[in-house]
Amino acid sequence: FGFFLYCLWAFIPEEWLHSIGLTYWPQKYWALAMPIYLLVAISVSFLVLFGINMTNTAPLDSVDNITDVFAQGQKADSDCKGGVPRLKDVSV
Repeated sequence: FGFFLYCLWAFIPEEWLHSIGLTYWPQKYWALAMPIYLLVAISVSFLVLFGINMTNTAPLDSVDNITDVFAQGQKADSDCKGGVPRLKDVSV
């Protein structure tokens, strides 16, 4: 419903709105400017997010890409003889 009112306000001439007593609407400039501002803000937000993620990522030749301080060794299971071993971090 709101988008419908927005489209009506954007396309109906201002004289028609004034003739029925609606004189408190924003300028028609905002009918085009606000969607453009929103699209630019969303685009810049994605670029900033991408940049922050790139600066927080370890370099490709870093050991942190393989293991880190939170890595845990494999726990011994005595009751699971001959089964598939648990998933573990590979040490370098």
